[in-house]
Amino acid sequence: LFESSNNNKIALEGITNLAVVMLMLVSGLEVDLTIMLKQGKLALLTSIMGIIVPFGLGFGASYIFPEFMGIKDESMILVFSLFIGTALSITALPVVARTLMDLNIFRSEMGLIIIASAMLNDLVGWIIFSVILSMLGTSGHGLSFGTTVTSTFLFIFITLLIGRKIIHKILPMIQEKLTFPGGVLNFILILGFLSAAFTEYIGIHAIFGAFIIGVAVGDSASLKESTREIIHQFVTNIFAPLFFVSIGLRVNFIEYFDLTLVLVFITLAFIGKVVGCGFGSYLGGAKKNDAMVIGFGMNSRGAMEIILGILALEFGLIQEKVFVALVIMALVTSVSSAPLMNLFLAERRKASFSDLLKLKNIFISKAADKKTILNELVNNIYKEINIPKDILLNEILKREELIPTGIANCLAIPHAKVDIKKTVVSVAVNFDGLDFEAADGEPSKIIILLLTPKNENELQLKLLAEIANLFAEKSRAEEIIECKTPEEILNKLQSFSKKEN
Repeated sequence: LFESSNNNKIALEGITNLAVVMLMLVSGLEVDLTIMLKQGKLALLTSIMGIIVPFGLGFGASYIFPEFMGIKDESMILVFSLFIGTALSITALPVVARTLMDLNIFRSEMGLIIIASAMLNDLVGWIIFSVILSMLGTSGHGLSFGTTVTSTFLFIFITLLIGRKIIHKILPMIQEKLTFPGGVLNFILILGFLSAAFTEYIGIHAIFGAFIIGVAVGDSASLKESTREIIHQFVTNIFAPLFFVSIGLRVNFIEYFDLTLVLVFITLAFIGKVVGCGFGSYLGGAKKNDAMVIGFGMNSRGAMEIILGILALEFGLIQEKVFVALVIMALVTSVSSAPLMNLFLAERRKASFSDLLKLKNIFISKAADKKTILNELVNNIYKEINIPKDILLNEILKREELIPTGIANCLAIPHAKVDIKKTVVSVAVNFDGLDFEAADGEPSKIIILLLTPKNENELQLKLLAEIANLFAEKSRAEEIIECKTPEEILNKLQSFSKKEN
């Protein structure tokens, strides 16, 4: 495409390096240390196992079969094996965040666990990679391996513990006294480039400095969301395209495509990340199905993998066919993440209100008070869940005494978390209406008993919101009250759910 010359090569490498540094700065801004710390044991185990398992697979395969895995210089087998292990361990935080948003689980408990795990994974992964780069002796300033590693950890410590606090104090002053958003943008970019220059000087590559300073800046509560979005749009719309174009110019993908190697990398990537993160989250207390969602959620490699590949290629650590395999693996893991997560999320979503409705659990009641109708609802359902009815009724009454469950528009949703495996619903319609202390003061004529498993807090909230939303319009309650038989009530409820969906 371009005439082959040293000047063109230098220009292309300069643009690529600038794009990579900017991408890593933005990636660092995505990391929120507060979220990482809050998620605790589950996120920690997910992240640790999500590094150990793929790292072990990658290191083992490369150390035992270095030629097959594409080593370029056999004297560097240890560094090569460490690199492959790290490459399989990395997670692309921006891709993970975008996937969670698309699936509408970004702000859910599971979404926060995945995000926190991905943040910690990225942080540890890039620290490991910085050590690998120092082993390659990439510093042009004669620094020893020990000095480089010590300088790296000092840089991380000072930036994240001391520098972060200084940035937190300076940012409000800049936003107040300088033009917005130019002042803040210049401040962040200058910090990013200075940090990149420092880490390049000590021998671990500019990208690491940009990433760490991005973490320090992004963690500040003083950084406005609008500023973060401007930087993100600026980098993704200008530098990201340049970065991906440079990849195509760097290697002939057709010539160096090795199907066997590509399949091996994809297989190792999937097994390592899904099994590692899934098992880690399971140890942390997640259910098997949720563990699979977390495992596939952490499997995206994205641009982070490609950046690792570019650096390894530049330093003569890997052959071109390995780089091609890494790029394809990054694309496959990123594209497949959402559909595979959705497959396991579907199991959770099966418990929608309409799916839980059964004709035998719907009846018309003539009860004269709240306790009587609750007793009728329990009688209707207790045999199905194998819990003694007096215990079940006590649980429901305790919850009712704590906060009455009457909702506006003639609806009441008494509910409880009990020792069951599957959610159960029972519906009673009382034409006279009963006092469930609804907010609008109206008697409740549609009483829906909702029983969920003890450890399914999020599911209970989801179903309560879904049922309440179903009767947001009073006309729907009136339609149910006009029904004469359980069959009519069931048909109406299912038609309402269908319209909402």
